[in-house]
Amino acid sequence: GGARAITAEDLQDRYHTHCDPRLNADQAIELAFLVSDLLKKSHTVQHKQAANG
Repeated sequence: GGARAITAEDLQDRYHTHCDPRLNADQAIELAFLVSDLLKKSHTVQHKQAANG
């Protein structure tokens, strides 16, 4: 569901299989921000490790 509160009833309206890999626009943006945060954290850890030798 992501940021929207999607219910089981909503799935019947949108999806025709039990496993639909498509993301809606809100989910895609939310995922992009999550990936961005992970990359920033990883970059910060790498810089700290390099500075400490």
